[in-house]
Amino acid sequence: MIRTILVDDETDSISVLRLLLEKYCPKVSIAGTANGVDTAFALIGETRPDLVLLDIEMAQGNAFDLLNQLMPLSFQVIFVTAFDNYAIRAFKYSAVDYLLKPVDIDDLRDAISRVREKPATDDLARQMQILLENVGTLQMSQQKMAIPTINGLNFVPVQDILRFEAKGSYTVIYLASAEQVVATRTIKDYEDVLPETIFCRIHSSHIINLSRIHKYQKGRGGTVIMEDGSIIEVASRRRDEFLRRLLK
Repeated sequence: MIRTILVDDETDSISVLRLLLEKYCPKVSIAGTANGVDTAFALIGETRPDLVLLDIEMAQGNAFDLLNQLMPLSFQVIFVTAFDNYAIRAFKYSAVDYLLKPVDIDDLRDAISRVREKPATDDLARQMQILLENVGTLQMSQQKMAIPTINGLNFVPVQDILRFEAKGSYTVIYLASAEQVVATRTIKDYEDVLPETIFCRIHSSHIINLSRIHKYQKGRGGTVIMEDGSIIEVASRRRDEFLRRLLK
């Protein structure tokens, strides 16, 4: 069983989440509930849960205030939020699970299944540390991204990424250090997460860091030469959008 506590300052939200877990997630055992940072801190110390479902915004403090007090974490976290706001990109960068209110049953099941598949590890502790750093960093280029690989997670500063190249259901990520990381995610997954002010998809197989372009050469779609010397074709149907963003 997954010993779980629920943290939310709205009684109705806790009641709904409890009902969904009891009905659809039989491997979850609810060890307690809390309505704020202080009560959650005490409850976590008492129950030593495997998992905390944690509301982000509460009347007294927020989820990040609580986690900063508890680092390094000995449990997994699924964030629950009513707001699709700045924190969502930080979650995606850090590869951390989150649920949007009202909670979708399938999303909840999927998130719980991932908890069952991956007990607390050093990688998860590092993910949470990266999340807290990213939330505290307003400038996207200074944030870090958790890249899942077949061997675990690599944590890479966003500004060090030159480009992404699709390789079937995998993506090769090229870094300024000349290192290559093979991610177990599709290039579309990254397109949905990356900030448009920094990255641009110029081809079905390529996303590039606009600040890492060395030269653009004209042609039907044209080609870009990156800082590492790699030459990448710009798809003709993506050229106008690429040039618009490049010259913005």
